[in-house]
Amino acid sequence: MQEPIISVRKLSHRYSVQWAIRDISLDFNSKGIYGLLGANGAGKSTLMNIICGVLNQTHGEVFINGINLREHPVAAKKYIGFLPQRPPLQPELTIREYLTYTAHLRLMPEAAIKQAVTEVMEKCKISHLSTRVIRNLSGGYQQRVGIAQAIIHRPAFIVLDEPTNGLDPNQILEVRSLIREIASERTVLLSTHILQEVQALCDDIWMINDGQIIFSGTLDEFDSYIMPGMFTATLLAAPPVGELAALPGILSVETISHTRYRLQFDNDREILESFVKTSVVKDWRLIEISLEKSSLNTVFAELSKKRSKQLN
Repeated sequence: MQEPIISVRKLSHRYSVQWAIRDISLDFNSKGIYGLLGANGAGKSTLMNIICGVLNQTHGEVFINGINLREHPVAAKKYIGFLPQRPPLQPELTIREYLTYTAHLRLMPEAAIKQAVTEVMEKCKISHLSTRVIRNLSGGYQQRVGIAQAIIHRPAFIVLDEPTNGLDPNQILEVRSLIREIASERTVLLSTHILQEVQALCDDIWMINDGQIIFSGTLDEFDSYIMPGMFTATLLAAPPVGELAALPGILSVETISHTRYRLQFDNDREILESFVKTSVVKDWRLIEISLEKSSLNTVFAELSKKRSKQLN
């Protein structure tokens, strides 16, 4: 069996008397995007800073490609690329100057640096701005430069902390596309407090709350585990509520108005298609249907309740 690129064992850390994370164990086994989801203050940044060697943990161990990070930090960090929430940019430098500087920081061989800078600028689509001073770049391009410095030494494991924070919708889509491209070759850990971000990008999800992992699994498992699905429908010729509630897969029906209803279902997305077909056959005059997304706070509350029941 292949050894995990990152292995975290019984990791705990506290600041003064306050525990930030408690007894966390994780493995990153394959290429793709792992999502670390949690509200601000949940422990995400502490966990990432320890994994990247920025912070020494109180208890536990981190292994990078089998290397103990605390005992051999320089050797272990060669396998890691890190983009903090605030990209560590040098605003007075040009893109090319800055990336050359970061390549030296990564102890790359001198002969390989020029080619590495050229390649990473092409990958991040910033080659045409190579002589532009970083402070004069838009937020989206600054974020691309931040990602470029994280991957310039071709690490096997990339950590991205809130990589779309503060970007406009178009910039978010561009950065997401870049992250997917990077993940086709490497393992990526994406940290965010935005539920839609992990649903849009991630293959596997860990959810952290109060310093502890309260969920780990695939995106499909996450979607089906958190709670039943919900959709709203507007029917100009609606049947009795009892008839809607009796449809296969429908768990409950709430009347919002005389034509609008909120229906809870068991997360089988085919139910939506079935509902539309039934409405046409029975002439309910369906004019609108929309899937409702759960808020992060709602998901936390639901997962915390499930976890408490499991522990009891």
